[in-house]
This record gives sequence, C-alpha cells and structure tokens, in this order.
Amino acid sequence: MTLPRYLLLTLITAAVGFALVWAWVLATPMAFMEPEYAAWRAKKIMLRRCDLGDTLILGDSRAAADIMPRRLSEPTTNLALGGGEVIEALALLKRALACPHPPKRVILSFDAGHFSRADLFWERSVRFDLLSAEDIADLRRMSREVGDPTVYEERHTDIIPSRMRDWLRLAHFPTYEFGSLLQGGVFLRASHNRWMLQTTLSRRGQYSFGTAAVSHDVAVEGHLASFKPLPVLDAYFNEILARLDRSRIEAIFLPMPVNETTYRQVAPALREGFAAYLHRYAARYKRFHVVKEIIPHRPDTDFGDEFCHMNPPAAERFSDELAQRLQAAPPSTRKEVQNEWLNDTDPTASASTLPGSKRGS
Repeated sequence: MTLPRYLLLTLITAAVGFALVWAWVLATPMAFMEPEYAAWRAKKIMLRRCDLGDTLILGDSRAAADIMPRRLSEPTTNLALGGGEVIEALALLKRALACPHPPKRVILSFDAGHFSRADLFWERSVRFDLLSAEDIADLRRMSREVGDPTVYEERHTDIIPSRMRDWLRLAHFPTYEFGSLLQGGVFLRASHNRWMLQTTLSRRGQYSFGTAAVSHDVAVEGHLASFKPLPVLDAYFNEILARLDRSRIEAIFLPMPVNETTYRQVAPALREGFAAYLHRYAARYKRFHVVKEIIPHRPDTDFGDEFCHMNPPAAERFSDELAQRLQAAPPSTRKEVQNEWLNDTDPTASASTLPGSKRGS
C-alpha cells in the first residue's frame, strides 16, 4: 500500500526541515546557546592550546567568578565551571596532564552541595561539548562499580535506553536544543556570545555571574543538615587526587567564601562533616592541602546574587589576597608552610604577615 502523495510530501518536508534544524544546531551553537556556553568554549580553547601556566583552577561557579587569574602573581588559568563538579574536573585534568608542560599546582574548589547531589551534568557538561563519549562511558562504568547511578541517570524519565540517550545527547538531537533555539531566537545570541568568548579568553577563564551590590540570600550551605557525598562523586574526587599525587603536583582545596547570611545558617554537622571528609584525604595524599576554615564567610556586600558568587569588586579584592598567599607559598614548599598561608583568612592581611618563603621557579 503506497502513501498518498500529499502525505508523502508532508513527511519529506518534515524530514528535510528537521535535518536542516539539526545541521544548524551542530554548525552554529554560538548563535543560539546560552552565554555561558561561550565561556565554556573559551576554557576548551585554552586547554586545547595547553595555555595553562603554573597554576590551574578547577571547581564550580564560585571559583569561576571569584578568582581572577590576571590579578595573580603567577601564570594561572581558571577552568572552573558553572555547575561544575568533580566529574567535569577530572575530564579537564586528564587533558591538562597530557600537555607538554602541565601545571605545577592545582587549586580545587567545590561547595559542599556539589559533593552531595547531581547538578546540570546533562544540561551543560554534555550539551556544551565539554565531555566526550569516552568521558560518559567512564561515568557509566564508575557508577556501576560504586552502585550509584545518581548523576548518570539524572532526570532520565523517558523510555529511551540509557546508551541511546547518551548518543542522542552527544549528537545534539534537536529536541534537546529546542528550548535554547527558541529563547536565543535561533541566531540572536551570536554577537553577545562572541563577546563572551573573547572576554573569557582575555580574563584567562574568569567570568562573572551576579553583579549586584549586596545579597542577603541563603545559599545551598544554609539548607544542608549534614554532609553526605554521593559515592560516585567521592570516587571521582579520589581519582583526581590520586592522579595529581602520581604526577607529583601540589593540590590545594580552597573553598570560596559564602555571605554572612548563609554562614549564620550553616549547620555544625555540615561544617564538621565536610572538614572531616577533606582532611581524611589530606592524610592519604601528602601533596593535598586543605584550609582550616572549610566554609569561610564575608560580608553580604561582597556578593552579587543568591548563589554566593562574589560581585566583581569583591572578586578583585579576593584575587589580590590570593595572589599574596600564592607568592608566599609556591609549589613544592613544605606542607606546614602551605597550611600556614591557607589558614590566614583575614581579608586585611598584608604580604608582611605571610610566611617568609621565596617564590619557586
């Protein structure tokens, strides 16, 4: 039985239209994707060029906003990502370690919530082309080994088999991109995204989120009763530290501050559990250093939104303070010296109050 001509023409037209949309999605993501896509693309470009410097920053959106590499005293690249967790950090680290001149020091920075729940893995990390099919296969394997599919199966509520879903996501099947196409007007974000790409490149990976003069909102730490990492995220964190240790690279866990309003709501069990978790790893890996104050805080006027991203003036001050500490404790110095500057959290500290070691090569 043959299809009526009009129905056949309708199906052919629909198929051609769908194919054209798919081709547009694959060829011109900068035209319609969210602005953060351009920032992620800038980080991929720096990584592909192996343009990393001595210090590499891996972490979540707070680190992406709060640490300005251009204000630091040594060549630094900020590869922290909005919604980034240890899964993305490991993928970036693998590529960085394959460079001819890998970094001498890695700063890790994740809030407690990014150890205990999935966050934007499919919506950003896969959609924004950060992860490869091999990275997703690694996640599938790791999830099976530790018995924790939380991230791999995040929001998987349809009947599509997981491996087929993986392929469709990696291939940017248009149904996953329609929201961005509509909100971005198909091509209306192109100019802004080009600006975002160039700006992030010029800032060595730093980009801002909230820019308000003050935020009195309570961030994630104020809503968690205790600290309980997901097994799969714990496994990834351990793999990061193991790889850095084998490569003889100093690793520093440097949490970003929260606002005073959030800090007053932090449960003691969360603070104590998070600190104990990190210090257990510090005892296991001699090149891994952890600060004493695991949830530092600053005035509400330093933050520009409800997620505790520092506004640009506060990020500048924070980066200047960090520059002093990095200069005082170069890579390969004794662990006691590292801890000394890490635990000096007074925002008014000057270079004269810092440990008296010389900067390394």
